[in-house]
Amino acid sequence: MWIPSKLTRPARLHNAILRPRLLESLNQANNYRLVLFRSPAGYGKTTMAAQWLKDIPHTGWFNIDENDNESFRFVNYFLQAINKATNNSCLKTQAMAERRQFACITTLINALFAELADYQEICYIILDDYHVINDDSIHEGMRFFLKHMPDNITLIVTSRTIPPLGTANLRIRDLLLEVDHDSLAFDEEETQRFFHQRVPDHVESQLLSNLRQQVEGWPSALQLIALHAKQKPNLLADSAHSLVNFNRSHLWDYLAEEVFDQLSEDIKDFLLHCSILDIFNAELITELTGRSDALAMLETLNRFGLFLTPLEGDNNWYRFHNLFAEFLRHQRYATIPQQRNKLHESAAKAWIKQHNYQQALIHALKSENQPLLTDLLSAHGWSMFHQGELNLLENAIEKLNQDILFGSPRLCLLKAWLAQSQHRYNDVGELLSQSETELISRDLTLDDAIQGEFNALRAQVAINQSKPQQALKLAELSLGQLPATTYRSRIVATSVIGEVHHCLGNLTQALSMMQQTEKMARQYHFYHQALWALLQQSEILIAQGAIHHAFELLENATKLIQEQHLQQVPLHEFTLRLKAQILWCWHRLDESEQCTHKCIEILTPFDKSKSLHAYSMLARIAISRGELDKATRYLDICHDLVKNTSYHIDWLANHDFSCLLYWQAKNDTDAIKEWLKNITLPKSYCNHFQQLHARNIVRAYLLLKETDQAQQLLNTMQQHCIEHDLHTDHHRNAIIQTVLYKQAEQPQQALTTLNEVLTVSNNSGMISDFLCVGDDINTLLQTLVEHKKLDELTLHRCQYLLREMTSKERARVVHFDENFVDKLLALPNIPELIRSSPLTQREWQVLGLIYAGYSNEQISNELDVAATTIKTHIRNLYQKLNIINRHQAIETAESLLKLIGLAA
Repeated sequence: MWIPSKLTRPARLHNAILRPRLLESLNQANNYRLVLFRSPAGYGKTTMAAQWLKDIPHTGWFNIDENDNESFRFVNYFLQAINKATNNSCLKTQAMAERRQFACITTLINALFAELADYQEICYIILDDYHVINDDSIHEGMRFFLKHMPDNITLIVTSRTIPPLGTANLRIRDLLLEVDHDSLAFDEEETQRFFHQRVPDHVESQLLSNLRQQVEGWPSALQLIALHAKQKPNLLADSAHSLVNFNRSHLWDYLAEEVFDQLSEDIKDFLLHCSILDIFNAELITELTGRSDALAMLETLNRFGLFLTPLEGDNNWYRFHNLFAEFLRHQRYATIPQQRNKLHESAAKAWIKQHNYQQALIHALKSENQPLLTDLLSAHGWSMFHQGELNLLENAIEKLNQDILFGSPRLCLLKAWLAQSQHRYNDVGELLSQSETELISRDLTLDDAIQGEFNALRAQVAINQSKPQQALKLAELSLGQLPATTYRSRIVATSVIGEVHHCLGNLTQALSMMQQTEKMARQYHFYHQALWALLQQSEILIAQGAIHHAFELLENATKLIQEQHLQQVPLHEFTLRLKAQILWCWHRLDESEQCTHKCIEILTPFDKSKSLHAYSMLARIAISRGELDKATRYLDICHDLVKNTSYHIDWLANHDFSCLLYWQAKNDTDAIKEWLKNITLPKSYCNHFQQLHARNIVRAYLLLKETDQAQQLLNTMQQHCIEHDLHTDHHRNAIIQTVLYKQAEQPQQALTTLNEVLTVSNNSGMISDFLCVGDDINTLLQTLVEHKKLDELTLHRCQYLLREMTSKERARVVHFDENFVDKLLALPNIPELIRSSPLTQREWQVLGLIYAGYSNEQISNELDVAATTIKTHIRNLYQKLNIINRHQAIETAESLLKLIGLAA
């Protein structure tokens, strides 16, 4: 798949003159982050970089061409170059890249830096011809690399243009060493040495000086003139005069008249054929041209010193000098345009002989040869699919005419899997339906094996669309049709069956199928599927009440992520999301928050709509701490996402839960009524997300004092919990049942139910679910403690909950919001100072945070404003309240709480 010669620097520099002027300026290059060789074509950027680094160890070279203008290919070659420079110090990151186990280049580079942490040798990484890159994701990744790379690494870039790598910032910070076309242009002394080395007859210094001025020291033009002078010494002066004010078209004319036209027809034809390839060796050229003397021809051309650039490595790889390659392409388009398709077809077949099917497919596309394109896709499409060449494959399949595409069931299947692998789930169903219709119309009979593969993919589509019964039918049908050796589709079908049982509340069967999926996926090295199966098992165990066991499985999932370098894939976010949910349940809020922020970091390159879970959890954590201002900001983000995107019930239920907790804390019954008016009951209650959705509705009824409706729905939910062994939901529902009993003035039932749930929580570790109804069960907990009928462990948990509910930190979550302030200012006995010199809303918020024990820095972070702004707010409120320090501010806040009836 990878071309070794793309990682080699020019090897033969004996014709190049030494340039001490430039080499001296590069002596301190290791003190800079970026060395930029920037000039138009033909100024010797690559030659100069190669000459400078010829004897310097720890260098990695990446020869970039147009086919590297795609993040997957670019980053793989880039990491191989770094490995070459650092004695293979980042093999794990390279493996991640080759398996396409990264969300974007930026996240992959994070892993790279971690792996390079112990490498201390000074090294250089060269990106040659970076100007061909126009992929914004590559530019973003390289900007990130430059910003954060270790000090012992220097990046070297050759480019015809200023690359979008933040060079202005680097220049200001004196971290950029730039070698531009003025520096690369030959001065008079270098021009003299250059010609004396190449032209045997003496050339007058004044003539060379005039010549250099006319071409402004352009090395390639001087090289062409020197070559011309070597062939026709008497015409050197005429050559100089002919180059006055030349532009590219003039250069093409010059090259054609003075160089190309003087070659034999045989050599010209050979060059034009070779120009179809960016890089080549004798074997490749032999296949392309059919000539047995290809190696001898290449060596003959190489003696000219202009046409070819030999590359390091085995098999004598070459590439044309960029300037001459452009000329040859120009010449080919002008003289033999009718051979374009045929040449690309020959190039594709030559690359096939080299077993480089990716390069072959690129040329097959340009050849417009449908049979060749079809043969390549049929024979090697799936191997390229597993190597991550998704964009190239899609481009190729789109070029197939309908008869060819729908004449091949496996190509139809490949096209559908390409859409599935890139998360275009809606497209997959349409593609499958279209394929089925077209195949039937062509009277094509599918054997069981291919039918099984189609049905496995249909099953995946069905479960993605929340159609479990249809998914189950298709998955089971698929397993009956698939051969035992069709591992990928069998794993997919088995996983879908497990998901179906999970959705239908058949947890025991679901767990068994997911364990089987994990085993198969590990055995045949489909680690993404293995990770998915682990996460599904964890969710199932949570539903069954085995929360600690579920957390252990998440630790196993984390280990698999680390071993197989899956840190940058979306399933890593799912792992962290489940961890965050359990940690919140255990009231380990700091750890939960850390996991959730990591989720957002992983999801950053993706559509922001995927972050709804994360922002909902951050809001819930903030509410649990009483940080309502922060919760407001997170929920605002959530509301925008929900407004613009359609979500699964699981996602919406989690979001709604956070909203209800927020409205409860704000006592916003109007918002609860509005939500309840627009919500619909789930069709069933047999899984955890339907239970959460229904429990949200019960919670809303409870907050609105509509206890009859709440009790009726809760009874139905609990019946389904018992039927489907949804132990965790049963216990969470029981906490709400405790509140219902209390409101119905059934204290004994309330105490009994609370005692039972507390006992269960000794094993599950549930804390936050009790705190969500803390105001309602506080007195019940105190009663249980006073009766002294609890076992030691339950008593300890009960006391812990009481401490959390009554701790000063929770009491300090003085909601110094607008409602609180309005109530405070309406009191008749409010101090006149506060009435006559009111604080702004922001100053009230700052006072509440001071009372909560926050430092200035913490207040700054909490309110997301500068620390200097916080100091201004504090100074203002001190002046208005006539106080001089934090101690007096806390005393003032406590006195205000007492006025409004809140205990400090």
